[in-house]
Amino acid sequence: MNTPIEQVLAADAVVSVFQPIIDLDSGAVVAYEALARGPQGPLASPDQLFAAARAAGLLAELDQACRAAAFRGAIEHGLLAPLTVFVNVEPEVLDTAPVDDLLALAEGAPGELRIVLEITERALATRPAELLRTVERVRALGWGVALDDVGADAASLAFMPLLRPDVVKLDLRLVQDRPSPVIAEIMNAVNDYAERTGALVLAEGIETPKHLTIARALGASLGQGWLFGRPAAGPAAQYPVQELRLPEAPPSRETAPSPFACLPPAVPLRRSPKRLLVELSKQLERQAMRLGETCVVASTFQEARHFTPATSLRYRDLVARTGFVCALGEDLPVEPVPGVRGAALSPDDPIRGEWDVVVVSPHFSAALLARDLGDDGPDMDRTYEYALTYRRDTVVAAAHSLLSRVAPAIDTPLSRSAAAHPAATATAPSAPVATTTATHGPASVGDPVLHRALAASTSGITIADMTQPDQPLVFVNRAFEELAGFRSEELLGRNCRFLQGQDTGHDAISRLRTAIAEGRECRETLLNYRGADRTPWWNEIHMAPVVDEAGRVVQYIGVQNDVTARVDAEQALVQERDRARSYLSRIEQLAFTDSLTGLMNRRRFEDRVEVALWNASSGDDAFAVLFMDLDGFKAVNDRLGHAAGDDLLVQVARRLQSRLRRSDLAARLGGDEFLVALTGLDVDTAADVAHRVAGELAEAIAAPFDLDGTPVEVTASIGVSTFPADSAAASGLPQLLQLADSRMYAVKHAAR
Repeated sequence: MNTPIEQVLAADAVVSVFQPIIDLDSGAVVAYEALARGPQGPLASPDQLFAAARAAGLLAELDQACRAAAFRGAIEHGLLAPLTVFVNVEPEVLDTAPVDDLLALAEGAPGELRIVLEITERALATRPAELLRTVERVRALGWGVALDDVGADAASLAFMPLLRPDVVKLDLRLVQDRPSPVIAEIMNAVNDYAERTGALVLAEGIETPKHLTIARALGASLGQGWLFGRPAAGPAAQYPVQELRLPEAPPSRETAPSPFACLPPAVPLRRSPKRLLVELSKQLERQAMRLGETCVVASTFQEARHFTPATSLRYRDLVARTGFVCALGEDLPVEPVPGVRGAALSPDDPIRGEWDVVVVSPHFSAALLARDLGDDGPDMDRTYEYALTYRRDTVVAAAHSLLSRVAPAIDTPLSRSAAAHPAATATAPSAPVATTTATHGPASVGDPVLHRALAASTSGITIADMTQPDQPLVFVNRAFEELAGFRSEELLGRNCRFLQGQDTGHDAISRLRTAIAEGRECRETLLNYRGADRTPWWNEIHMAPVVDEAGRVVQYIGVQNDVTARVDAEQALVQERDRARSYLSRIEQLAFTDSLTGLMNRRRFEDRVEVALWNASSGDDAFAVLFMDLDGFKAVNDRLGHAAGDDLLVQVARRLQSRLRRSDLAARLGGDEFLVALTGLDVDTAADVAHRVAGELAEAIAAPFDLDGTPVEVTASIGVSTFPADSAAASGLPQLLQLADSRMYAVKHAAR
């Protein structure tokens, strides 16, 4: 008897529903995205439908049926020009089926059916050479290209210039999560690309007016989500229809024979021995590691012998820190080191005579393109003709030339495509975990007792395969399923990073990556997100390496526990301590600060001056005390009111502070009286400096004040005393204040 999925495919029972895509400026519908649905029953939802197809090995057939249903449904419901239909391509199919099958319906599609093919960066990472050719053929058919899920994986930003999409679809988390540095980085890259190419930005997941506001702020001109309509069998009648104007198609890109051939004729070429090229290459590699996961690195090494053990170590680091790495050369394997992609080169391939290092990211591009001149002699003295270019079009063309040669990912469900869509089975050769299944982990983990112990553990247990690209999970137990909020078939074949989010601590992630790169144990506490609703939880993870007979790290075992309650309690304690400190700080501020002007009060002023007096008496310094009283302040209060008087006192305080040094002290004694202390003065000139400053302050106070539009003038009487000239240390501050006060009154009477 046929399985349910075989019955669905045989009966041609897959149908498409269509979700509107809206022009955010006009409010008109410009396109629909075709979404697959199964017949009523256990395979109705797309998750169940695709899971059943994967388990039966019929994913390619289901993908073909989905596209056929999308085309039929679009024609049946009249979703023709000027409308456009967005159709998804399943990334796993690119890894298992000929690309020609993906375009089988293109030849027979009616001319009025406008198509935008949606692809993800996962497809490029899995099968780059074939996909790049596919994109060119899609454009030749007059179709558009959309890059989907941008922001879900940082590597998608690096692949934008290579795919040259007409539409950039922002992952729904960018719209629904609160702003963060990660979102800012993504939007800088997307808006830069859109501005340079005219590409349209489409925001998914718009469910509320707030989401719509965020989408517009992110630069989106198109929107999709439940706010505009849920997927339905036919068009959304409530919207007017408008043509989707894609940017002008980029010129067809003929892949250059080699990266060196991408150099424009006018580029000056230099000659250099190999030893300089080695250092230039290392510098570009270091730059790539600083750029991080948004960076693509593509290199050629002529012959395998040039890919030395030291080079292998550097490229292991590149794999750990960047988005995609490939290294090509004569006799280099299709995976020179785990995670580095290679190619099977033909004997006459021109890159066999080149030394190339190409680095592409959203905001940086550089390429070292060199050609061997065939010298004899010591290897490091061999001469090359080369150019170091930062021209983005040249660098992208060189990257395109290299990626068009890269072999498909090693034919295993643990390839990068399976990282997004786990397959039914997975193997981990040369490792303690021999086989995994899509149920709950390994079919055998050596000792059956050990297997049962791992499966029954109340802690989440995971095993990651370090020999495969992207280091996917090959075992999870039931406890980890509950922690992660996903079934094992949704976890196996994926890297654990998909459980992280924008608020996961970058320092903790960096420490984990460093420990893994060095092959040692590590323990960290990370913020993870559970299930489809992305519920945050704190994960205390202890990771330990597993090595093979040769001492090579082949797996990492992770023991993971939910410590959210503990972290919440610790954070609550920290917050309570911070509140207490803030409260004490506020009490101290109230005790020592004048609440109106923000200056010191008399108590704090006396404390600080006593310290200054002690320091001065112990050394050779002097200081001065200035006692200031405002003349005419009472008249302002009587004429304009106490509120105006308070405003005047605040402005006086600001003028005082603006004309004093940082080391000087200013206080409000009360009413309209102020105190100033000038510290660190020279004994011989202290009196002269103090009187000069007093004059400057009096002049500043005499300038008109603006009290809510009313000009007001007051003056200041200032008395001065200095230490040690006017007081011995034993007499202290009281004598200095009394003397400055009496001299202030003398100045006031003299002025009258």
